[in-house]
Amino acid sequence: MKAGREHRVPLSDEAVEILKELPREKNNPYVFIGPRAGGLSNMAMAAVLRRMDRLDITVHGFRSTFRDWAAESTAFPNHVVEMALAHTVGNKVEAAYRRGDLIVKRQRLAADWAHFCAREGIGKERSSVIPIRSKT
Repeated sequence: MKAGREHRVPLSDEAVEILKELPREKNNPYVFIGPRAGGLSNMAMAAVLRRMDRLDITVHGFRSTFRDWAAESTAFPNHVVEMALAHTVGNKVEAAYRRGDLIVKRQRLAADWAHFCAREGIGKERSSVIPIRSKT
């Protein structure tokens, strides 16, 4: 649920393969197992980043990176990308008439994102990034 509405999330084939390899607990319906026999909390990703000592990264930054990539590197319409992020699309009148969730188009978007993330060079160590500084 996102903002009180169901939000279906299409997964790329690569994501499904990763999920199939995760350990499962009998009688636990959650994919990501939490420490107390339930699912993960909404703060789990932030906690992982803290344990990795990556205070320069935010959870929202992952969503922002996806949004920037989709806008700058793809031809997917804005409303498809916004729906993928579970954002409200359009005004109240448009929302009243929009009943679908564009799941097939969002599946293609998810597959393209997975291919982008799997590209060689993505996720290299920070030491390979050369900072650009202005002279002031």
